[in-house]
Amino acid sequence: MRQRQLPSRLIWVTAWCIWLFDFATKQWAVSALATTPVKVLGDFLTLTLVRNSGAAFSFATGFAIVFALLSLAVVIGVTYYSTRISSRGWQATAGLLLGGVLGNLTDRIFREPSFLSGNVIDWIQIPNWPVFNIADSAIVVAAFLAFYLTMRNIPPITPVR
Repeated sequence: MRQRQLPSRLIWVTAWCIWLFDFATKQWAVSALATTPVKVLGDFLTLTLVRNSGAAFSFATGFAIVFALLSLAVVIGVTYYSTRISSRGWQATAGLLLGGVLGNLTDRIFREPSFLSGNVIDWIQIPNWPVFNIADSAIVVAAFLAFYLTMRNIPPITPVR
């Protein structure tokens, strides 16, 4: 059975917007928060610069190259399936995931200490939660959307009849 080939524009526009917003905010954080954290909403929201060698929310520090390679696999997988995803909800989910993964992968490739082992810039801090960034947030929202779409029995790929 042939799959319907829909434009994957929503995936790529979403991914590009997330990547750009993440990149711009990380550049700002590196320059503006280098010396002192900034309290925005009292103790509820603090902007503080953290260089993270682990995964999202500082999980498993020291495995940067592993996460870089896993990120490359996710990018390849989403790219491969991007033209097959027929559901707009799943396209948005894939775009959020791709943008978030690319945002953190960009740091791992180009930031210190070395190629594929760079530290990810995290800068958003809320109480009782690890410091995170826009890319981490996009990945988490994508996970929640994927759960929601799955619970609603909305398939990512709808066969053409």
